[in-house]
Amino acid sequence: MPPSSKKLVLRALAGERTERPPIWLMRQAGRYLPEYHVTREAAGGMLSLCNSPQYAAEVTLQPIRRFQLDAAILFADLPQLAAALGQTLEYREGDGPVLSPPIRSSDDIQQHLSLSRLHEELAPIYETVRLLSACLPSEVALIGYAGAPWTVATYMVEGRGGGESDHAIIKQWALSDPNGFQPLIDMLTIATTQFLERQIEAGAEAIQIFESWAGILPEPFFRRWCVQPVANIIEALRQKHPHIPVIAFPRAAGLLYQEYAQATHANCIGLDSTVPLGWASETIQRRLGRCIQGNLDPQLLVVGGQALAADAERILRHASEGPFIFNLGHGILKTTQPEHVTALVRQVRAWRS
Repeated sequence: MPPSSKKLVLRALAGERTERPPIWLMRQAGRYLPEYHVTREAAGGMLSLCNSPQYAAEVTLQPIRRFQLDAAILFADLPQLAAALGQTLEYREGDGPVLSPPIRSSDDIQQHLSLSRLHEELAPIYETVRLLSACLPSEVALIGYAGAPWTVATYMVEGRGGGESDHAIIKQWALSDPNGFQPLIDMLTIATTQFLERQIEAGAEAIQIFESWAGILPEPFFRRWCVQPVANIIEALRQKHPHIPVIAFPRAAGLLYQEYAQATHANCIGLDSTVPLGWASETIQRRLGRCIQGNLDPQLLVVGGQALAADAERILRHASEGPFIFNLGHGILKTTQPEHVTALVRQVRAWRS
């Protein structure tokens, strides 16, 4: 990041303790907003919405217009990368994203997946980034993103998003035949790196890497398939774009958060709602000198009122002594009232440490 940047999010990502914490929220564009549903219907469904730059940019901008947020995050969906590698992606009511055929062997990787059409398939996303870069307010940062290789692999192997899954299929393959599974992670590492590079070239000012399923792997496999691929991606991005900061979010990594932060060299670590902020402030902010991001429980944003205000106050008190971005411990839930988001943003913007 150029040192002259005045955008609050980018200053925090550069390691500054800012005059107030910047705020943006995971899934800040989406189903809890009435205007999102209007746009999605006009687009003709989720897949068309994600693949239409005009509609995807509109959805990205909706929370920026409604709330005083400090960053916009590209509206896209994690499985789009899997579709760009060769799987068929569809959205079914009640099931969410469904990918076919599922990838469950080395033969499946060779028969169904290829990097050859990656950028052709992802071109609408790059155009969305270009549109956003040209029209966002000058004080709002633009964050690009991708799912981490392990998390995208869970979609590809299970054949669906897996929110209610125990991930038995992917874990049985990965744990019983790690060398056979490794080529899938290798391909995803290459694809994710190139995907993020193109987003940066289109105008993304920061990157977030989502590792939604970090918490389901035993420790040695966590290192092999969560830590190492993300470390490789960040290293490759820095070689080409040394000033672009990276936020890494290893959801449910537990006691391995510190090791993950050290090994990946991410500029900022996203914290899920279970991470004790006193510990994170001491180890990640102070000892490692990194920005932290998080970690309000999304259910408190649903509840609103005094419960929301009290916990937001707690987070602000614990985390604002170092570089910090206020966010959630996971994405906004569809039952959230927009008025609760308004109240939260006002509270964070009024905070002075």
